[in-house]
Amino acid sequence: MDATFGKIVKTTLCYIKKNGKYLMLYRNKKENDINEGKWIGIGGKFEKGESADACMKRETFEETGLTVKSFHYYGVIRFYSESDTILMYLYSVDDFEGEAKTECEEGILRWVPEEELLNLPTWEGDKEFLVPMLEGKESINMSLYYEGDKLVKVIK
Repeated sequence: MDATFGKIVKTTLCYIKKNGKYLMLYRNKKENDINEGKWIGIGGKFEKGESADACMKRETFEETGLTVKSFHYYGVIRFYSESDTILMYLYSVDDFEGEAKTECEEGILRWVPEEELLNLPTWEGDKEFLVPMLEGKESINMSLYYEGDKLVKVIK
């Protein structure tokens, strides 16, 4: 499968950790949501002129009510499909202020024990970057190729 270079979308994805649990979002509220029925980290699309760090902090606050105090940036995960190329900037946060919401416009928010993360219904490719993240790898960059919902190729 050749990479699609037509429409490039820049996003962030953040995994917020507290007491051995991660704040995850179960997507079940938006119409025509490509992520419907899946558990994902916190994040979203860049706004015009926004940096990756600023996008991650804004999306985290909007979706969870939490203010990021410090974070770790891992790298870029590239998703290629028939229609889009998505550049996803991957983060983790373990220092924040505030109390997390229990839901947002996109779905339900829950603190999930780390040992249960890999058993949640997610995109097939999410495990490709979640496993090294959970293992403590400092830098994660890769390309994931999809045909529809099916992961067909991984380049690390």
